[in-house]
Amino acid sequence: MRRYGKHTDEDDIRSRPNRKGNRPRTNIRPKHEGAAEGLVLTVDRGRLTCLVDGSPIIAMKARELGRKAAVVGDRVALVGDLSGKKDTLARIVRIEERTSVLRRTADDDDPYERVVVANADQLAIVTALADPEPRPRLIDRCLVAAYDGGLEPLLVMTKSDLAPPDKLLELYGDLDIPYVVTSRAELDDGAAADRVREHLDGKVTAFVGHSGVGKTTLVNALVPEDRRRVTGHVNAVTGRGRHTTTSALALPLAGGDGWVVDTPGVRSFGLAHIDPSRVIHAFPDLKPGTEGCPRACSHDEPDCALDPWVAEGHADPARLYSLRRLLATRERKEGD
Repeated sequence: MRRYGKHTDEDDIRSRPNRKGNRPRTNIRPKHEGAAEGLVLTVDRGRLTCLVDGSPIIAMKARELGRKAAVVGDRVALVGDLSGKKDTLARIVRIEERTSVLRRTADDDDPYERVVVANADQLAIVTALADPEPRPRLIDRCLVAAYDGGLEPLLVMTKSDLAPPDKLLELYGDLDIPYVVTSRAELDDGAAADRVREHLDGKVTAFVGHSGVGKTTLVNALVPEDRRRVTGHVNAVTGRGRHTTTSALALPLAGGDGWVVDTPGVRSFGLAHIDPSRVIHAFPDLKPGTEGCPRACSHDEPDCALDPWVAEGHADPARLYSLRRLLATRERKEGD
């Protein structure tokens, strides 16, 4: 066995070849400056359908992105085969910076957050007025997630032929949330879709709601070219409908400049990822009153400065009540 002394030269050093090839490893990643721009329409078991120059392309995430995942609504950069032909596969090499993110967790004890949709402008919260009964706590949780993620909320109430909307409108009136009330007959004749569409033009709108409220039926009416299977019967005992939407899907709005994102029906909307201190940003009329709050004030404690500030007439007490109701959503179950 040859041993090397202190004065060896390069000819004496034996280098071992790379078993996976002779090209040395490097941490420098390609910039892919010529990559095509695309929009993620849906994700299915690691395969992503992206819209590139008006055509759907099937792609997969590049290994260099690591654990970073692309979701519906993401703006991405793609390389590889962009023909869109059968059995071809492009590669997503970059995910552009997001302007908004709608996230949720399975429950309030789950530390793993799930990104539902990226870059949406608006969150349409769909709730039935009856059959199944409204779940205000679930609506509250969706509102908190919308405010935290940078989305504007829109409340869509369906099945007004079965129950009036007065109670829900009274409950959310102080939040100044735009709303639309629809009936089953209006869904059939297109009148409901026309009224909802007025709030969607020029925007990317994510639709959320628990099963049986008519969310997918409404999306079908808004995007007739891409009809999706209508929600099945609602169980008479549990009030739950079958999940007909299994993954989020972005669809171009018919007759307008906008996008509709249909999401799977939810039975829970965990907020473990939400910092309660950020909820106040959804109440700009109350924010000046927090200047006198103690450090790390939750705005729902005895020495909160909002109480005397509102009592002095600087803001409507109903707005403070609405803020604290939303802050308390993590402490209550959605069905309460």
